[in-house]
Amino acid sequence: MTPTKHRATIVAEPGRSDLIVTREFDAPRELVFKAYTDPALIVKWLGPRNYAMQLDAFEPRSGGHYRYLHVDNETGAVYAFHGVIHEVVPNERIIQTFEFEGMPEGGHVSLESAVFEALPGGRTRVVNRTAFLSVDDRDGMVASGMESGMQDSYDRLDEVLSGK
Repeated sequence: MTPTKHRATIVAEPGRSDLIVTREFDAPRELVFKAYTDPALIVKWLGPRNYAMQLDAFEPRSGGHYRYLHVDNETGAVYAFHGVIHEVVPNERIIQTFEFEGMPEGGHVSLESAVFEALPGGRTRVVNRTAFLSVDDRDGMVASGMESGMQDSYDRLDEVLSGK
């Protein structure tokens, strides 16, 4: 694992049903956006390091959809996720839904937006806002260990962006 000088910041205010995650990358906005929308790249970084990602469907365009699987390399356990991609504005933003298929009951869908901000020096800030249906859904996501998986994903994205 390559150490990174950047860490994602997570804002989960008490009593609110949203979550804001901000992360900076030492790469141009176009390259960071490409890593979010190129199937050959997204499988290299999205998800914890000890999981393999498989794309079942991936249409990163307005009106598209996705479904992917994370397979635990040690246990073989499979975790599936899917959603609808509502809007893609190249190099600017992606708006989509997100749903974990392993929930005991359906309907725990969140709405996510990823905004890509160009920074001086060829750097990029990505601001992810997720709106959950309830505070309980949001708190359940935070309690699930999503932070460690997210930090690991972003560290892996740093590696992809640097060509490692």
